Amino acid sequence: MKYIRQLFIILILSFLGEILKAVIPLPVPASIYGLALLFAALCTGILKLEHVKESGNFLVAVMPIMFIPPAVGLMNSWEQLKEFLIPVLVITLVSTVLVMAVAGLVTQKIIEKKEK
Repeated sequence: MKYIRQLFIILILSFLGEILKAVIPLPVPASIYGLALLFAALCTGILKLEHVKESGNFLVAVMPIMFIPPAVGLMNSWEQLKEFLIPVLVITLVSTVLVMAVAGLVTQKIIEKKEK
């Protein structure tokens, strides 16, 4: 029952993200709104980590399985994607390095702030 309650909380926040997507005319995916709501609820103490921890861990554990269907779809579309391979690889490489660098810098700043 605990897992169902935790998953229900996550689904409610995801649904609220869908509502925000419909209301706010920005090109932001509903899942990002949902994640922002979850983050805000956790930061403000409205929601405690224990309220979503086990279900969140489960969802992270099964995440690789969720990438199998899109990967198969890409394999089926190889002929159409072949001409865009180099630009996509460059964009992927640059954005991955950029995200890793920003995440590392933010993490370092947070650790430094906590140590003070």
